[in-house]
Amino acid sequence: MLNKVPQRMPYHRTPSLGVLIAGLAVIFGSALWLALNTVGEIRYTADHAGTRPMWHVWIPALVGLALTRLTPLPSRAAPVDGAPAPRELHRQAGALLASAVLFAAALRIVTDNGYDAEPAHTILKLVLLLAVPVLVFRLTRHGATRREPVRGRIEAWRRYGPVVPVAAWLVLHHAGPFARPPGDNAWAADSGPAALLITMIVGFAVNALLEEVFYRRWLQTRWEHVIGRWPAIVLTSLSFAAWHIGIHGTGHLLTDLTSVFVHQGVLGLFLGYLWSRYRLMWPILTVHGAINAAPVLLDML
Repeated sequence: MLNKVPQRMPYHRTPSLGVLIAGLAVIFGSALWLALNTVGEIRYTADHAGTRPMWHVWIPALVGLALTRLTPLPSRAAPVDGAPAPRELHRQAGALLASAVLFAAALRIVTDNGYDAEPAHTILKLVLLLAVPVLVFRLTRHGATRREPVRGRIEAWRRYGPVVPVAAWLVLHHAGPFARPPGDNAWAADSGPAALLITMIVGFAVNALLEEVFYRRWLQTRWEHVIGRWPAIVLTSLSFAAWHIGIHGTGHLLTDLTSVFVHQGVLGLFLGYLWSRYRLMWPILTVHGAINAAPVLLDML
């Protein structure tokens, strides 16, 4: 699949800058609206209606972003910003974005009409985030441009560089004053070890793995070709955040949208920058997997 942005070439910057400014305006405008209307409290899990200050989500993500930027990275290992893309790549980018929007809208419609999020959530995800992209790739074949092998010390530096920002995020997100509050995971304690292990493996595959492959590896990478690195990161982050209203929703659309934009949207900036800078799956899978699994494991201690 397409993971690498080709050598830099001129591209039209005005639409890219517009996407970047509009996307950041949505995130910061959402934060302002929540500060004025909910004192900055956001819902942080689909398991219950508890809330936490949005700053508790922002600070670990912003620290992770800063450390990702400050961690030295050899120039040969860093992806280049966006470049003009062939027609097939534009089609892929547009089709994947449409599929992401449809996933968010369909899940919201299902839950708004009184149906349980499951199994609709999983079915829609498998269809729109997996089956549709695979079909799109088959219909719009495009020769992927891959990174030339980077060996020795440079490759090791690139491979293990994300340890610093990922470790910092894990500590801040799960320990100390910004840690996520304890959840209600009694079901985990009541489950046998085998059932718990199977549940967590399936959950990791359907949630962390599938979502990161779709939103970062497929969607963001293609939009980086079309509009550049940061506009693509912001666009993908908002798309990634939007579907969460289907499981984190309260029934008030504006509150739900602003909440997910300042929660999963800001988290998406961190995940997107990790992917764009290193082009490695393990850092983003570690962060995403920890969000889903760590609360369960910590509550059982």
